[in-house]
This record gives sequence, structure tokens and C-alpha cells, in this order.
Amino acid sequence: MKELTAEHTALTEALDADVSAHNPGLRAAYGAGPDTAAELLVTAGDNLERMRTEASFAALCGAAPVPASSGRTDRHRLSRGGDRAANAALCRIALVRMSSDPRTRDHVTRQTAAGRTKKEIIRLLKRAIARETFRCLTTTVAVPDIADLRPLRQSKNITLTAVEDHFGVWPAVISTLERGIRRDDALTHAHRDWLQAA
Repeated sequence: MKELTAEHTALTEALDADVSAHNPGLRAAYGAGPDTAAELLVTAGDNLERMRTEASFAALCGAAPVPASSGRTDRHRLSRGGDRAANAALCRIALVRMSSDPRTRDHVTRQTAAGRTKKEIIRLLKRAIARETFRCLTTTVAVPDIADLRPLRQSKNITLTAVEDHFGVWPAVISTLERGIRRDDALTHAHRDWLQAA
């Protein structure tokens, strides 16, 4: 069991390094882990002819809205077409954001108050994530440099716990931010400004 765990860890690290080198913007997107980002890269690479617009990419991933209106009800449903692996990758990103991204949680609260079901909200999120992913796949996305954060914090003898207490975040949030595992541009800039002022 330990050997399998070690092998899994090594393969994940290798995959993470490859994906980060190939498309750092996609890998740094909130909720996009190494396997999720790799799946989206594979889907894009296998279907270059369908990468003309973000709408065609959304259709490729099965995240384009499909009209399902009936009578006076005007609504859309989840698409059952497209690349199922890419659709699952978008769904994983959506679920991560729904559980831990404050902006997404606020969006879910607003959509729920507006009377949308959980399925409809996930469909909307997947469409928005497909739009963001298309931008990462077709243009160079600037990723904030985080290499200075940990040395700056350590040079001032500030503990991770002190930083997390200051910003009111869960344990390990700052550590994953400093190591590039988590991306939160606003927190990165606030963390750097706070360290420089300390």
C-alpha cells in the first residue's frame, strides 16, 4: 500500500510539473488540479479544429446550454453531448469552487435565491469555467509570481499561523498559496502587501 501511495504521489508531481510547464494559467485556475488541467489540455489537443470560439469549446466539453423550454417555462438543461471526460473535469472544478471559493459561494447563494436548482447552478458554473478555460488555452494568462512570499515571510520570522489568523483563513491556506498549489490572486497581493508592511 505504501508503495502504491508513493508511486501515486510521484506520478501526480510529474503530471503537475508537465501541466504547469505547458500551461501555467490553466493549472493556476482556482480548482484546477493536475489531473483536471491535464484532461482539459488533452481534450483541447485532440480537438484543435473545434477550438475556434469559446462557444464551440463549451459545446465540445458538453457545457453549452441546451434549450429545454416547455409551455411558459423558459429554461435550459445540461448537455449530454461532448467529451464526457472534459465535462467531468469542469464539474470537478465547479464543485471545488462551490465548496471553497467565496465568490462562487456568493454566486450560488444568489442563484438559489432566484429559484434555480442545484443542477441549473452547476450548468451555469460549468459554462463560465469553460469560458475561462478557453481563454487559458488560447492566450497567455499572466500568473502572479509567488516565489517571493515564503522567503519574505521567513525573513521576518512570521509564522503561517500568524498570517492565517490575520486573514481569517483556514489552516494550510497560506501554505498552499505560497507553494503554488492554490491560486487566489487577491489573497496573494494582500499577503505580499501585509508582509512588506510588517
